[in-house]
This record gives sequence, C-alpha cells and structure tokens, in this order.
Amino acid sequence: MLAAACFYLVFTRIEVAAERDGLTAVQYLTNFFSEADWLLWLALMIPYSIFFFLVDAHATWRAIRWFNTPEIKLVNILPIRASAYILSLVNEQVGKGAMSLYLLRRYDVPGWKAISTMIMLGIVEIYQLLLFSAVGVFIYFDLVEEAAVNLPLPEIMISVFTVAFLYFPFHVAYFRGRILKGSTLREKSFLHALRQAELKHYVLILLCKAPNLLGAVVVYTLALGLFSVDVNFGQMLAFLPVIFLAAALPLPFHAGALLLWAVLFPEFPEVGAFSLVMHTFFVLFNAVIGVIFLPLANKELFVDQPV
Repeated sequence: MLAAACFYLVFTRIEVAAERDGLTAVQYLTNFFSEADWLLWLALMIPYSIFFFLVDAHATWRAIRWFNTPEIKLVNILPIRASAYILSLVNEQVGKGAMSLYLLRRYDVPGWKAISTMIMLGIVEIYQLLLFSAVGVFIYFDLVEEAAVNLPLPEIMISVFTVAFLYFPFHVAYFRGRILKGSTLREKSFLHALRQAELKHYVLILLCKAPNLLGAVVVYTLALGLFSVDVNFGQMLAFLPVIFLAAALPLPFHAGALLLWAVLFPEFPEVGAFSLVMHTFFVLFNAVIGVIFLPLANKELFVDQPV
C-alpha cells in the first residue's frame, strides 16, 4: 500500500507537468524517454555495473577475512557474491543469507557469525551514504535550499546527520566494552563482528566501498544529462546518498527512492520514472553477472571438502 501511494504521488506530479505542456502523462513520458541517447546510456551503465560488482565483492571479502575466516581468497568470494545478486531480485537480505550459507558449508563459519559480518557491512553502508551526503550538503548548501520547495530539506538533513554522527562514537565505545559494561546486548551471537570491529575496520570498509558511491554520483549525473535533465555534480553528491537510503526501505521497486527523486527535483517530476529505469537495469544486469558466475558458485557450495 505504501509503495502504491508513492507511485500515485509521483504519477500525479507527472500529470500536472504534462497538462502544462498540453499532453497526457503517457505522452509526456514517451517524449522524455524518446529523447534519451540509449546507446551512450548503456555504454555508461554496463561498465559501472561491473565496476560496482568488483568493488562490492572486494569490500565483502575484506570484512569476511577480518571477522570470519582469514584464509578465504577474493576469487572464492566473487562467484558467491555475484550469484547472491540473483536472490537480491527478491530481497537484498536473502542474498546475504546465501553468502552466510556459503561460509557455513565451505569454511564452517556459524550462521550467526556470518550474519554479524553482514550487519557490520550494512552499518558501514548507511554511514557511508550519510557521510557523503553531509559533505555534499556542506559544499552545495545553496542547492539544497533551492530544492526545499515542498519540505524543509536543510533542517531535516542536518538533523539526521547530527543524530547519526553523535551516535557513532557511542556505538564504537559500546561494542568495544568501554561504556555500559553491565549491558549484555553486545554479547549476543549475531553481534560478533561489532564486538571485534575497531574504528580502523569501519574506516577501511568505508574506503573500500567509497568508489562505488562516487562512481554512482558521476554515472547518475551523466545519465540524467543523456535524458536532457539539467542537474550538476553538486546536486547529485548532496541528494543521491539520501535517495539510496530511501531505496533501502523495504518497499517494492524501491518506491521510497522513487518518491524522493520527485521531492528533491520538483522541477523534473519525470526523474521518478528515470530512477525506476536505472534501478531496474542495475539489478537485472547484476543478476546477469550472477548467472554467469552461477556454475562456479554451485561448485563452491556443493562440494564435500572446504578449499
């Protein structure tokens, strides 16, 4: 129902823009997509999808080496990480569950211990998005103010950044056992990686993952240009990480991100449809990479002896 509401709100914005041009919503979107340079768009998206996979697999490998099994090699992670993208078509957490199964079968890593590493990676992903968005907002604050047509964006974003960054030192100190020493929450099995993680681990994983987000900012800026939408790098740096956070909400088709595109770029309501195309291509192409690696992943999963 929430996803349907998001789609409806975006559609009504598109209808209003279409009426101004004397068009129906379908005609408006048809014109928008017909003007795009699709060959250049594919030439942009395919290399980025491959790049994203390699960076993502590398960051995952580093975390697994630190907290689960130090002998694992990057070549062992590539097939299972790629194949997990197939399951991620259903749900990202299902894909992470497949990786946990792989670590159990091949390296005897208990499921709860593997899941703790996935939680650690998820926390870093959230803080990476917040950090880059904060940098973008700080550098391009005037652009954020210009976009604050429907919501007080500067106040909302600064409040979120403040709460998140005030919490992080507490988070590290708590799980390292330096504060609230009588608490037993940190001793839960599924928080193993958080107990083991030092500040340097958070920083290193963030640095390993950073190329993907910076690449996304560049790719989305260029892709919007191919669709004749006039945005600049500053707007993307400030807003895209926040949009990716909305995409993490458990809604079909990343409907939260779809709506946020329309809110952050009110002069271009059609960017909601653009984001749906970008997301659909990205997850489908990642799944294609997974299909290519699937025979190797099956070989890794269904053997008797660990590597």
